[in-house]
Amino acid sequence: MSTATMGVSAVLRRALPFFVCALVSVIAGGMLAAATAYSTTQKTAWATAYIVLVSGVAQAVLGAAMGWLAPNARQPITWTSFVLFTLGNVGVLVGQFSGVIALTFVSGAMLMIALILVVVATHRDRAPAHPGALWTFRIIVILLAVSIPVGLTLAALGR
Repeated sequence: MSTATMGVSAVLRRALPFFVCALVSVIAGGMLAAATAYSTTQKTAWATAYIVLVSGVAQAVLGAAMGWLAPNARQPITWTSFVLFTLGNVGVLVGQFSGVIALTFVSGAMLMIALILVVVATHRDRAPAHPGALWTFRIIVILLAVSIPVGLTLAALGR
């Protein structure tokens, strides 16, 4: 079933959890930036960027991919990728602020698994209705897949 025959409401219903979480993350990142504007530390500056870009923007991209690029994905795949990405983001933040590097690493692995699930789901549709969007999504996934191990390495080095 393509997104044209699936209908906008079904596409949005599939993407909605990702979009709501992304919106909350962007608002939370903005609030953190505002609250720490005059006393910013390296960790709060990092957290602000992480919350907005990864937990917010990247989450919205994953939701759009599951809604528009993977209309045939089974619901358990959609929900599992959503839960893994959301909990992975929370775990990275908690791990970094608490200094529990193992939590940061496990959470990074959850993020990678979520990315893999979404890539597999978008790959199953043989003839994508939106090839430009599919390639844009793949480029964003590559950037995330490269940045996760880099971030984990920097976390392990204490930077």
